[in-house]
Amino acid sequence: MAVALASVATTTRSILLRDADHRIGGLLAQEAGEFTNFEERGVDPVTGRPFTDPARLLRVFLERQYADPDEELIGLVGRVDRGPAQIIQPRDIAVSVPLHQDADARRRIFSSPGSTGTLDRPSGELRWAKVAVARHGSEPDAAFVVAFHPEREQARADEVFRILLAISGVALLLTTGIGWVVAGRILEPVRLVRTAAAQLTEQDLTRRIPVHGHDDIAALAETFNAMLDRLERAFAAQREFVDDAGHELRTPITIVRGHLELMGDDPAEREETVRLVTDELDRMSRIVEDLLLLAKAERPDFVTPQPVQLAELTADVFVKARTLGDRDWRLAEVADRQVELDSQRITQAMVQLAQNAVQHTTPGQSVRIGSRTEGTRIELYVADSGPGVQPQDTEVIFERFRRGTARRGARGTGAGLGLSIVRAIAEAHDGHIRLHDTEGGGATFVLTFEEVRP
Repeated sequence: MAVALASVATTTRSILLRDADHRIGGLLAQEAGEFTNFEERGVDPVTGRPFTDPARLLRVFLERQYADPDEELIGLVGRVDRGPAQIIQPRDIAVSVPLHQDADARRRIFSSPGSTGTLDRPSGELRWAKVAVARHGSEPDAAFVVAFHPEREQARADEVFRILLAISGVALLLTTGIGWVVAGRILEPVRLVRTAAAQLTEQDLTRRIPVHGHDDIAALAETFNAMLDRLERAFAAQREFVDDAGHELRTPITIVRGHLELMGDDPAEREETVRLVTDELDRMSRIVEDLLLLAKAERPDFVTPQPVQLAELTADVFVKARTLGDRDWRLAEVADRQVELDSQRITQAMVQLAQNAVQHTTPGQSVRIGSRTEGTRIELYVADSGPGVQPQDTEVIFERFRRGTARRGARGTGAGLGLSIVRAIAEAHDGHIRLHDTEGGGATFVLTFEEVRP
């Protein structure tokens, strides 16, 4: 803004000086034209005939003129080598050295071949115009000179320039103050965001920024608060995950250590201890593999969808699931469509659901596997005829290291990561998993996806 205001003031001064220059040039041309016209058409008031004496012509013309305050009208008579005599108007000029007091300037003007010009004198600039007067076609021995002193015009332009600078300075100070206050109010929420971010720690993520209004700054505060909510949930889930993982891994370690400490020298006892220890180590290995798989689920390359025939995929899942246990396996329905899915990850999820069904049913109970489509929606499901899932466990069972109440005390050595893996695979396909009761008893797990069509 300072540069803009200074530019405005400088441009205004340049415009004023240019206008003054044009006005002075017009004034000089007007005075010279009036004298030329008088020289051609004027008559001596005494004789009533045209002027024959240049001095008489100049004197009569000057007597009839009224000059501006900064203007001088002078008649010069004589030759250059002797210095011209001058005929002047008896008036005061408000400059330090007027032309009628500057013999050197008069001589330079009289001897100049040009009709207009500018003199740069120590006492100030002088603009002039000259009309030579010849006696009956002979060499000019007289001249009419109109001179203008532009100091006051330039001083007025400089005064306007200084006034504009002063006004601009005051405006700049006022604008700076107002801008400082307004910017402070606008940036206050940003400072709150910075302060809140500086005070955040892993142990304290409860700070929030108060939101006022509905502008962009309020939207920024709301976005920051939403980010803090996500961070708080993420840290809470991380702490819970670490606690649960530590608990799940601590149990087999304790069992292994206890059996090794109590192991005696009896070969049968040693063989049984090795079997138990190996079983617990295998369980730990499965927990670690499941944790690594869940960690990979956060990567963008966790799934690589490719065209696959849904009917063929459903049949492959059914064939693999039949080996999991002695159950009444049934291929309920098959959808015939080509879809974009990661067949290996979908098979992994469906086999995990089938394994979950085996753990909650007894030999001879039915387990149904199928797929269906409705519009752009694709569904693959596993339905069992077991005890079902308690309503309070509907969301819990999909969390890591969480099991439903029906599993407590039941068979199985899972760590509670299977359904978490299934949900991760579904979400990696931009889908979801839902659970509802099976007609006649049991639970049905459904993987649902939306087909993306060009």
